[in-house]
Amino acid sequence: MTRSLSLPRLTFWRPIFFAILAAGAYATYLRIRYGLGGSTNLSDRFPWGLWIGFDVMCGVGLAAGGFTLVAIVHIFNIEKYRPILRPAVLTAFLGYVLVVVGLIYDLGRPDRIWHPLIMWNPHSVMFEVAWCVTLYTTVLFLEFLPMVFEKFGWHRPLAWIHRISVPLMIVGVLLSTLHQSSLGSLFLIVPQKLYPLWYSPLLPLLFYISAIAVGLAMTIFESWHSSRAFGRALESPLLAGMARVLAVILSVYLWIRFLDLGHRGALGLLMENRIETWLFALEIALLAIPALLLYQARVRMKPGALYGCAVMVVFGFIANRLNVGITGLEAGSGTHYTPRWTEVAVTLSIVAAGFAIFRAVAQYFPVFHAPAAQACEPGQPAEELTTV
Repeated sequence: MTRSLSLPRLTFWRPIFFAILAAGAYATYLRIRYGLGGSTNLSDRFPWGLWIGFDVMCGVGLAAGGFTLVAIVHIFNIEKYRPILRPAVLTAFLGYVLVVVGLIYDLGRPDRIWHPLIMWNPHSVMFEVAWCVTLYTTVLFLEFLPMVFEKFGWHRPLAWIHRISVPLMIVGVLLSTLHQSSLGSLFLIVPQKLYPLWYSPLLPLLFYISAIAVGLAMTIFESWHSSRAFGRALESPLLAGMARVLAVILSVYLWIRFLDLGHRGALGLLMENRIETWLFALEIALLAIPALLLYQARVRMKPGALYGCAVMVVFGFIANRLNVGITGLEAGSGTHYTPRWTEVAVTLSIVAAGFAIFRAVAQYFPVFHAPAAQACEPGQPAEELTTV
């Protein structure tokens, strides 16, 4: 009996997805053909735009669920969160790969992206970020490999990768901690060019805490979408516990943020009727509202409400990074920047590709389960192979 071939089901999102990819492909051609000056609205006065503000600064933070879950499961030994660890690792791995892709677009000479690895400048924060991102992406690749080995039944390399899993996880958490905070350190050198609502000597700490918060929110976001896409049950008790921690972290972040504004005498800026004031208010509201809601158990136990709170946190995080990387620098430098359509198309195509790749990998690899008993070598305990 022969199986008939069926065409992919046409949904509302498929034409939009392919339209975004087509626009991104054409924008890529323009970027290669005409360079940054001919394909973007970047300039010498404003060299960092959407590709740095979103693709890199937001991309690195949105991928923070990997190191957050790894720390929870393997360092703090909270085993109940192990079922959602692998999807978080996959999200982080794809996130960092796509960050590198976005960085290639933004570099004037993308063929020289390897220079920081050879031409060392240890006094540069960018040097530290480049090395940490490179090493952490490698670590995430190694953390992803067990899913590949289990898929193809490669027992020997699977056993080998598990022997180094614990130190690998620790190194990954350390590297992610370093560069999540170092992204904030980049802006410490421009105290006169960054608007006071966002400039702070505590930027490295604020970037790190907000990365942990959005990592938890992205885990909730990914779990909700995965349950709908693959017909899986939502891990409501686990996500509810995670949401409670998220509420505390958001509260700590907001408390430090306003304490710092008061200490620097910048609270008075909130009374000025400027676009920066309104964008700051939007950013804070997107973080404060879910922080208040998630303290309520009935909100945490409702999947729809929990998902809505996670989405608000994600958008609040994106608003913060764009305010720091674009809005704050505009106000401080006295220039104006509006992304060209090519910049938006490239960013949307990278995001769309990330969703599509995650779905494809999760469909064909054991992302949501670890068949330990099948992956064991003779004489190896099955529970040993549950480590990602």
